[in-house]
Amino acid sequence: MGVVPANTLLRIRSAPQTQSQARGGCPSHPGWCGREREYPGRVLIDILSIFPEAVEPYLAASIVGRARRRGIADITVIDPRQWAGGRHKTIDDRPFGGGPGMVIAAPPVAACLDYVRTRSAQPRLLMTSPQGRRFDQGWARELAATPHVAILCGHYEGIDERIAEWYKPELVSVGDMVLSGGELAALIITDAVVRLLPGALGNGESAVAETDLAAGAYDHPCYTRPRDFRGLHVPEELCSGDHQRIAAWREQARQQRAEANG
Repeated sequence: MGVVPANTLLRIRSAPQTQSQARGGCPSHPGWCGREREYPGRVLIDILSIFPEAVEPYLAASIVGRARRRGIADITVIDPRQWAGGRHKTIDDRPFGGGPGMVIAAPPVAACLDYVRTRSAQPRLLMTSPQGRRFDQGWARELAATPHVAILCGHYEGIDERIAEWYKPELVSVGDMVLSGGELAALIITDAVVRLLPGALGNGESAVAETDLAAGAYDHPCYTRPRDFRGLHVPEELCSGDHQRIAAWREQARQQRAEANG
């Protein structure tokens, strides 16, 4: 992705097809091209990553991509490298005290965060970190009701600790594993939040059902055509057309799954 000037309002309202589209956003206006009235409660999500090319493809696809194109979610990927100095825009350096790896320097990240703070009255800042609070569906619901969420992605050995000391971000983790960077965590958070926005899902009941699953319930098995696949058959109840039988079978299947998983 090309470098976007720091003074440009980075509202990429649909999945960019070219680098020039990504840099320019809406060709006639840096905002929403009339989409504001359609979804007045949309959420602004900024993902701060030094590897935007690793993030944008997912944001252009499926439910999240459709929500962007419809103006339901205003999702922007901002590269702190824009604020790095020098011809090569170097953003990392060796750690004080020695040791392996490189550390993302504070000045360009701070300048990027200062810019993000100008995009709304009170952005809610998250920073991906293995020391963070575990992300869950309840937190996703909180963020879906927040007008502006900014997610700072760590990378390499981490971000200079003075960023956390100065900006006091909420530290967030998606689990006990080691990842190369925070981009995957940021995408998980973004996906979970966007799914909860009104109009994002085709079936209005889906978000309610998935919230129940996140609370500890289990979903029933699902099937589609063909009815016979390699000798495995769709349960007769699901093909009966009897809604009561179908509901009873699904509830029993959910209970069996719950029991099997302790």
